[in-house]
Amino acid sequence: MKSPFFATLALFARFIPTQHTPTAATDGKDIFFNPNYLRSLPSAQQDGLLLHEVLHAALLHTVRRGVRDPKVWNIAADIVVNGMIVQQGVFDLPPGGVRDPKLEHLSVEEICELLLKQDSAQLSLPNPDLLDRSPNNALSKQNQGTSNPSNHEAETETQSQKLEDKAQQLGDKLNLTDVSQDASRTQLESPQVTSIPASLDSLSQARKATLETHWKNALQQSMVIARTVDQGKLPAGLERELGVLTAAQIDWRSYLWRYLVRTPTDFMGFDRRFVGRGLYLESLVGESVRVFVAVDTSGSIDQRQLRLFLSEVQGILGTYPHLQCDLYYADAEIYGPYVLDPDVELPAPKGGGGTSFVPFFQQVAEQWDGMTMGVCIYLTDGYGQFPTDAPCSPVLWVVTSGGLALEQFPFGEAVRLLSR
Repeated sequence: MKSPFFATLALFARFIPTQHTPTAATDGKDIFFNPNYLRSLPSAQQDGLLLHEVLHAALLHTVRRGVRDPKVWNIAADIVVNGMIVQQGVFDLPPGGVRDPKLEHLSVEEICELLLKQDSAQLSLPNPDLLDRSPNNALSKQNQGTSNPSNHEAETETQSQKLEDKAQQLGDKLNLTDVSQDASRTQLESPQVTSIPASLDSLSQARKATLETHWKNALQQSMVIARTVDQGKLPAGLERELGVLTAAQIDWRSYLWRYLVRTPTDFMGFDRRFVGRGLYLESLVGESVRVFVAVDTSGSIDQRQLRLFLSEVQGILGTYPHLQCDLYYADAEIYGPYVLDPDVELPAPKGGGGTSFVPFFQQVAEQWDGMTMGVCIYLTDGYGQFPTDAPCSPVLWVVTSGGLALEQFPFGEAVRLLSR
């Protein structure tokens, strides 16, 4: 079973042998592997090991980590890529490969959020493989002081030959020759590997931008090859991660801004956000905006999520202090409204029962005059009873990691809430 996608993607990676990692690792730019460890594995596990690191790099797992806990993020990323590898059916994982079939369909960001709820002592990662910098930095310094450069050159030549042999084996396993021939028949140019400057030794903004350009180009060309050679089939489990890369994680307050931004004119005609609902409302500069915020306090929301919700509510006040904002706590019932004020502490949450979204929207329908600009924001995991009919006001669902799939919300816009 050939894999045109992975075969093409591997062309964009540089494999470097080193004794400075016990197994294999990546800094987001290069793939480092321990030759002795690689030789100790069966062929299918060798390919699985190298592909594991290629996927880490290509899916920007070093770049996307941000300020998250490195160990937890690494485990989450391992769960995702190992799930992809196993689903191909032609590669094996080396001993100790992290698996969690219940989570493999999620993005790394979502898995990381879920793992943070667990006791950190239960999370084991013997050999972290997402590095901030090359493990060969120390090796380079040692080589500068070596007394026998000829021995070093001989060793380097031997390692290079081993690398070339292994790269050829990996290409054969992935049917790389078949891919190249098929690609040439369709008059597609071979992927041009973007040079990644070696001087970028840390996750600076410049380095992140360079890595993103390189690997997004690699993914695009790999998808072109897959569409041409393999009838458009992408490796199983890849769609979710590609979605994270192609639709960058936007702060959900940026979505809210769509409903609040104004142009310099006094009269802007009918507001197109409402025309589709049969409401021909004039949009005027300076009109008041009323925001209705619901915080899910049902039993399915844990204390950490609740604290995150309340932090986001405070963020609304900090970002848009001019808004008229009504806060509700909601489980199967509704508690409020509480008028939000940047100078007043948030009221203590109430709830803990089941989940129904109906009471909140009923309350909004009673409170909203239909003329003032209004928008509803619901912070929730998405599991509950929805109203039969969509409300007239715009709705923004802010959904926890591991919550309902965004496409399953019956109305409004849904965005994922991820801590950073």
